[in-house]
Amino acid sequence: MGNFKIFIFGALAAGAFVFSLVNGSVEIGADKIFGEVQLSETERQILENIRLPRTVVALLVGVNLSLSGAILQAVMKNPLADPHIIGISSGAGLFGIAAMLIFNDAGALVTPAAFLGALLAAAMIYLLAWKDGIRPIRVILAGVAVSAFLGAGISALLIFYSEKVHGALLFMVGGLSARSWQHVELLYPYTIFGAALTFLAARHLNVLQLGDEVAKGLGLRVNLTRTIMIAVAALLAASAVCVVGLLGFVGLIIPHTARLLVGSDYRFLLPSSALLGAAVVTFSDTLARILFAPAELPVGILMAMLGAPFFLYLLRKEI
Repeated sequence: MGNFKIFIFGALAAGAFVFSLVNGSVEIGADKIFGEVQLSETERQILENIRLPRTVVALLVGVNLSLSGAILQAVMKNPLADPHIIGISSGAGLFGIAAMLIFNDAGALVTPAAFLGALLAAAMIYLLAWKDGIRPIRVILAGVAVSAFLGAGISALLIFYSEKVHGALLFMVGGLSARSWQHVELLYPYTIFGAALTFLAARHLNVLQLGDEVAKGLGLRVNLTRTIMIAVAALLAASAVCVVGLLGFVGLIIPHTARLLVGSDYRFLLPSSALLGAAVVTFSDTLARILFAPAELPVGILMAMLGAPFFLYLLRKEI
């Protein structure tokens, strides 16, 4: 049954992919997408150089943020954990922007710098939340504090160096406008590497859900597993932040929805989250660019409108 639902999520991701390619300021029919009718030169340029790379970036970002959220919820034993809410994305954003300023927008160095920032933010949150174990409410409170602190740093950089950092507003809310093949090349190695490590760790994440004592009794090196998985979650979140900015709530909504549909077995939950995340981000980005056409709404605004009520619902349910 779980495999069938994964297939359904894959079909949703494929549908969102086609929906994104077809819709925009210039509508390109599905018959042209699949080669039944020949594209004009203008349509071909739009498809190959604008819509296709943007759609691929949306798919990869959805995978990264969803897997990052699923990992954090398992490792921190907190159903409200999300790289944006608890400050990991802010850490990635602060260090990523700093790298842009120091190295004059050197793209190859931005993701490693953002990864370091995300890792440091995750470590800060984990240490601040630890007191005879991890409790969900402490993670959220520590995350909010760290996120506010790092967010202030981002705002300061954007104000003092506004002439050097382009698209600051879009970065703060998260958006996919003008994403190109260069962004795909920057993102996909981290997606493949991070997703592969995550899927390989599914059994360890399942054991971790049984509690630390039981997990240790089963031979799992709990602290080492947590450290490695936090690093993987930070890498996935950091690479996404470098490309689309502070896109929130994906890592919160998607794993929860997948868990409701496929259960808590991470062998099924992880691929379901990845595919559903790819579908939701791609579909949301397409809606954001066609709802108020020719004006374009950053996808981060749409995700926040969906995610904030969902977060409040979970917060009320868990506390």
